[in-house]
Amino acid sequence: MAEPRWLDEKEQQAWRAFIAAQRVVNGRIEQQLQRDAGMPHTYFEILVRLSEAPEGRLRMSELAVSTLGSRSRLSHAVNRLEKVGWVRREGIESDRRGQVAILTEAGLQKLKETAPGHVETVRAAVFDALSDDQVEQLHDICATLARHSGGTYDSAAWESR
Repeated sequence: MAEPRWLDEKEQQAWRAFIAAQRVVNGRIEQQLQRDAGMPHTYFEILVRLSEAPEGRLRMSELAVSTLGSRSRLSHAVNRLEKVGWVRREGIESDRRGQVAILTEAGLQKLKETAPGHVETVRAAVFDALSDDQVEQLHDICATLARHSGGTYDSAAWESR
């Protein structure tokens, strides 16, 4: 078995800073969304992805990929969103096993009510602390990490700026 590639001091410091930042930022976002909207960040992300999709509709498999979640976790989340009336599901005629998640008017309204507080929290937790150059660096680093780790990242919106 090969010897582990241990982190050097600089890498260890960067790793610990990354973990600390991730936990603090995620904690602030989760807290704000729970307090103001009664939902976790995962549910908010599902509503956002559906709002950005044509006609507010996405196949469940596409929604799972876009939210970087497993199909089973996504199915559970969509079940909860259906119960509160923010999303509904429909079968796909051409694919008996396929389903489409659809953002309802109530879901779109909840998203519109929640988005201002969410974006203010994101701005306060992340962007207020960074210069324009650091924002670009953050994007480049995070996009690289997402692609390298097998995640999906669509950089078209960033590159069109």
